[in-house]
Amino acid sequence: MNKGIQKIFGEVPQTYELVNHILTFGMDIFARRKAARMASSGDGTFWLDACSGTGEMAANLVRLSGNKAKVFAADFSAPMLAMAARKPEGEKINFVISDVARLPFPDGSFDLITISFATRNINTSRDNLIKTISEFRRVLRPGGRYINLETSQPSFWPVRKMMHFYVRLAVKPIGWMISGSRAGYAYLSQTIPRFYHPDEFALIIKEAGFSEVTYRRQFGGGMAIHKAIK
Repeated sequence: MNKGIQKIFGEVPQTYELVNHILTFGMDIFARRKAARMASSGDGTFWLDACSGTGEMAANLVRLSGNKAKVFAADFSAPMLAMAARKPEGEKINFVISDVARLPFPDGSFDLITISFATRNINTSRDNLIKTISEFRRVLRPGGRYINLETSQPSFWPVRKMMHFYVRLAVKPIGWMISGSRAGYAYLSQTIPRFYHPDEFALIIKEAGFSEVTYRRQFGGGMAIHKAIK
């Protein structure tokens, strides 16, 4: 568990969602909903949202489950999960404080695992990222689904350059102004430009043991939804 990252997310739960919505012009909301619809379209009754934070994806899953699934939300930040528990859907979510690299569940516990806009935070190294995705695979049942929503790298280089310029220009000052956390949004502004192209991230998922991996670019390639099957 990275204590520095854990401290950062302990500073921003009150304003975390607001800052995300402002910085992405609300696109994160629509991308989460799309990823949640993809995730919930399959079978299974045990679903896990990893690195759940303030629980936006978990809440989407509860709304889409139609009471057919038991939804769990795991995160290493108690303040973030406390915010998640305040949502109207919170009473239907099973909260677990855990480092997602060492989940407290037996092998084959879940039919679905989702993660949204948090994979950058477990990408402290390529090896650590592969290890954590392998842990997701461990707790999935055979045929289980892994849905990953994350910022990405547009293929068209002028769009990619404009996106990186916007991140450098806006993320740190706007995030600091609203949240009061200078370190938090300095860190987040650094993780976006260095995350992987969707093709490379698909290969990383395969290195973690998944054999069937597809993805869909969103919003000009600035985000991507990867889907993998165990």
